[in-house]
Formats: sequence, structure tokens, C-alpha cells
Amino acid sequence: MSSLSAASPIELEVGRIRELSRGNRHSEALAAAEALATEVPQNRDALYLIAANQRCLNQIPEALATLQRLEQQHPRFSLLYQERGHCYMTLRDAPRAIDAFLRGVNLNPALATSWSMLERLYRMTGDVKYAATAAERVSALQQLPPEIVRAGSLFSDGELSAAERILRAYLLNAHHVEALRLLARIEHQREVLDEAELLLEAALKLAPNYCAARLDYVHVLIDRQKYLHAREEIDNLLNLEPGNTEYLSLDAASCAGLGKHEDAIALYRQLLAKLPASAELHVSLGHCHKSVGRQKEATESYQTAAATRPSFGDAYWSLANLKTYRFSQDEIARMRAEEAAPAADPVDRYHLCFALGKAFEDRNEYAESWQFYERGNRLKRAESRYHPGIIETNTRQQIEVCRAEFFAARAGAGAPDPDPIFIVGLPRSGSTLIEQVLASHSQVEGTQELPDIQRIVLGMQGLQSDVDEPRYPRVLGELAPEDFRKLGERYMTDTRAYRGHKPFFIDKMPNNFRHIGLIHLMLPNAKIIDVRREPMACCFSNLKQLFAKGQEFTYSIEYIARYYRTYLDLMRHWDAVVPGRVLRVTYEDLVEDLEGNERRILEFCGLEFEPACVEFYKTERSVSTASSEQVRQPIFRDGLFQWRNYEPWLGRLRDALGDALIRYRE
Repeated sequence: MSSLSAASPIELEVGRIRELSRGNRHSEALAAAEALATEVPQNRDALYLIAANQRCLNQIPEALATLQRLEQQHPRFSLLYQERGHCYMTLRDAPRAIDAFLRGVNLNPALATSWSMLERLYRMTGDVKYAATAAERVSALQQLPPEIVRAGSLFSDGELSAAERILRAYLLNAHHVEALRLLARIEHQREVLDEAELLLEAALKLAPNYCAARLDYVHVLIDRQKYLHAREEIDNLLNLEPGNTEYLSLDAASCAGLGKHEDAIALYRQLLAKLPASAELHVSLGHCHKSVGRQKEATESYQTAAATRPSFGDAYWSLANLKTYRFSQDEIARMRAEEAAPAADPVDRYHLCFALGKAFEDRNEYAESWQFYERGNRLKRAESRYHPGIIETNTRQQIEVCRAEFFAARAGAGAPDPDPIFIVGLPRSGSTLIEQVLASHSQVEGTQELPDIQRIVLGMQGLQSDVDEPRYPRVLGELAPEDFRKLGERYMTDTRAYRGHKPFFIDKMPNNFRHIGLIHLMLPNAKIIDVRREPMACCFSNLKQLFAKGQEFTYSIEYIARYYRTYLDLMRHWDAVVPGRVLRVTYEDLVEDLEGNERRILEFCGLEFEPACVEFYKTERSVSTASSEQVRQPIFRDGLFQWRNYEPWLGRLRDALGDALIRYRE
């Protein structure tokens, strides 16, 4: 359950001004709101209250000017458009009032006042059809408990904590499907995915035919990478609406998540025949082409997406992330203009920043390149909730719990299956190269970065995790040998969907280095390979990479350095308590002596040497990581010393890494 913070002094003052407004003390309210706006110029509520009280004092031009200022700072705040609609009603300008109210309800469907005003305006203008639609929306909102309507409105305007307080208080005394669904959407937005999943399951038990809740459930399942289950739920939805493009798009995303890229490509092409102007679909199709090595088709898809929507940052970053694409001067000028536009969406902006960083890097203009990489990291970090202390606490507790005697007392626990080969380390460390080498072997299946270990950990952690004293890893001491066997069997069952018929398969989730103790207990015969890269090169490579999701520690010099040091601490611990359990491969050594290290890796995995492993770049398989194009070339040496081009700006990184610069070779 999320923690709810007490009201701040600014929130208390906003509440006081609202009370003045409700008491028709508009002059006092306006003066107080203007004073608050002087103190906190970016505060959304202060500007809104200024405009609302200006209108009530019949200062309509001033109110419209305030609302224009509010829109520039908070363009997705629905109440500003409702207030603008009221202003135009006062001016008897029906077309502008309709436009304003419509913009409000498009952002916030729970704006009952706006729907009522739209019904009235449509009847005045003789538009019977739209008046009836607005009346239906008003009626639907009136049938809901007022607490849910209020919470829905707050949710749409981004006030998640206030909406959550209302919903949790309401659910103490009532079980309402819409309250459960709305609370799940709040938890989903906060990325508390396990709780969102449980809330939606509860909602669907109450209302199995509620398609909107089932659709929300599918989104959560996909974000939890439960693609098989998601496809089952999508089939249920498609049985009701066979041609629904949103459902088909989610089905394609689930296919891609399962590595069924040809099925996904067919679905995306089917969708684009209906929706050729969808930039998002073009990018998704490009990702599938990239994963199966069709670089030309991927490039064309990304270029079409950029042409369809010139401000779409993801299209340009996807081109940059091919690693082999070179932007033209015209493309760079277009990206710079879109990134600098005052109304640019923050998500588009940081995608454009990372793309521009790569564009200037390819032109050897490193100062300009670093400026954009740094800005992109700053923008991305601003939306992140990453706290390095959580990882460091987990590391400290892994070391405290998982001692040599702890493992000795549990010898023989776990499932006996030898099939999995775990490749762990930091992102951008060379793990995709080792995966490709192993997947070129006739006995080994290359899959992808599987979420299953993390899912097992989340299940142990529970919903009400204490950040300072989490249940995991301490809960490991409470489990019996039989529990570890069941966990190992569950892992083998759940990963079957990603496999073919080869006896061994790869799980390349890099963050699994944090859970080697758990892996050792539940799958004692699995192989574990740690890929390590020189810290300056590895950390810099992460700083210039924009990840699709996760890896939030990579958007700060301080965070990536702390994470790298924590990684070294934990790997040193595993080496001490389960010696020989993990094979260490250093990326620089692999580049210098590919065949020698390949033989060493294969021997560790109990596999005979095969020449195909040396010619790994000829292996045709899907690769979804940022290195997908690099591992389709002979050994990639260019990345060894790229960071030196940025050395003037990486002094803080060197200082933060400290002795990690030496001890990474331990």
C-alpha cells in the first residue's frame, strides 16, 4: 500500500483560497492566489484559482490571459479548459466554449460540469446527436458514487495521492468495481504492477464482462511481461470485438514479447493497412524488423514514423539506436528544432536528446554530443523514482543472509534441471555478444532478457515492502528445501514459452547478478556467467543509452558509479561463499582472444566446441537488446575506448568510481 504524505504549507494555502472562493469572497481569494503565485510561480493551482476568481469578478480578459499562461506551463490540466469554457460562456461565444469544454473532457472524462455545459451548448446550437452523447456521459457519472467521480477527476489531472486517499477510504466500506479499477490505474501509473494486477483481478471477479477493466488488466500483464496470460485475455476481448485495433496492437506487442516476431510483423502490417498514419505502429514494426536482423526494413519503418509525426522523438532515437544509422544534416536540423520547441513533450524531448547525442558523436563533435547526452539524462532522471539506497540495502542484506554456512545447510535444495545458462552483469557490458556466441551452438537456445527471476523475487517481497527492512532476501532463511525445488520448477515451467527444443537456453537478464544466491538455491545445476567490462567504458556506454524500460540507475553519473561499485561488492561476495559457481568473462579479454574465451565458456557450460560459435555474427536469430546490430558483425572493437572521446566531461565519473577502476579485475 502506498504511503500518503501530509499536506504541505502550499497545499494548505490552496485549500484556504478554495474556501474563500466557495464563500464568494472572490476579491480576497484573488489577492491570496496572486500572492501564492508570486511565491511559487509554477504552481498549477495558484494560477487556476487566479483565473477562476478573475472570472467570478467579471475580469474575463484577465482570466483568459491567466489561463493562457497556465496552459503554457500545464497543458494537460483539464480544469483550465473547463474554466476557459466558462469564460467563453460569459462572452456568449458558443463555438469557443464548446472547443474548450471538449478539450477538458478529452483529458478528463470525469468532468461532469463540462459534460453538462456541452449538453446545454449543443442543444442551443441544434446539434441533437452530440447533445444526446453529452447527456449520456452526465447520466453515467451521476450513477457513480461521488467519491469515485471525484477521484477519477483527480487521477486524470495527475493528483494521484489525493485520488488514492479518496478511493482507499471508500473501499474500506464498499466494494465497487470502478473504485478497484481506478485504484489499479493509479498503482499502474506508479509502476506498482503487482498490486495493480491484484486489484484488477478483484474487479473482474465482480464484473467479468467489464471490457475496460480487462483491457487495463492486459496492459498490466504486458508491463509485467506475462505475455502468454496477456494473449489469453486479448483473445477474450477479440471474441467480443474481432477487429478492434487496440486489442490487435496489444496482441502484436505480446507476440514480440514472446520472441514471435514474424507473428508480430504480420499483425503490425494488418494494423497499418487500417491506420497508416500511426507513428507508434511504424516504430513497433521497425523494432520487430530490427530484432530479426532486417535493418533496411527497420530503417524504413522508423523513417516513416518520423515523417508521419516530425516531433516523435522515439522514431529518431530508434534510428540512432540501430548504431549503424547516420543522420543527415537536414535530419539533425529538424531534430534540433523539435527538441527546442517550447511545446515539446518531455518524453519526445529526451528521446531527441539521446538521438542528437549519437548524431554528433558520429560526426566526432563530442562537446555538442555530450551536451545532448547530459540533457537527455537530466530529463529522463527527472521522471524517475530510482533511489540507489534501495539497491545498496539489498546488497548489504544479501551479504548478511547468504553466507557460506547458509548455503552449506541447504545443499541439495532446488530443482535438478541443468538447462538454464544465466548471463549477468551490467547492461552494455558485452553480455549480448556472449549470448550470441552461445546461441550459435547447436545445443543452446537464445531467448531474451527474461523477467522470471525478478517476478519470483517480487512475490517473496510482498505488497507492503519496508524499504529499510525488506522481506527479501531475509525470507530465504524461512524457506524449506522443498520450497526452493518448487521455485526452480516454476521457473522452468514459466520460461518454457520462450524456448524451442534445444536442451539448454539462455536467460540474459543482467540484473540477475543481485539474485545469484536465490538462483543457486532453486537451480543448483544452472550455469552462471558474469560479464564484466572496464568501468569507465561500461558506465559511459550506459550514460549514452536510452533504455526502453527499467535500468533507471543509468541516467546519472553518481547513480551508475554507485551501482557499479555495488555490483563489484556483491560479485566478490558470491565468489567467496559459492566459489567456482560463477564464470567471470571480461569483455576486453573476449575481444583480444575470442576463440580462447569461447572455448573457456563452452567448457564451463559442458558443451563441445563448434566452429559456428566463432562465426556468431552469421547466426540468424532475434536479438532485442541495444547491441542487436553490433553482434551481427565480426568482433566489435570500436566500443573499447569510445569513452576517451568524452574524457574532459567524465572526471566526476572517474572520481565516483574510485577504486572500482582497479578492483574490477579481481
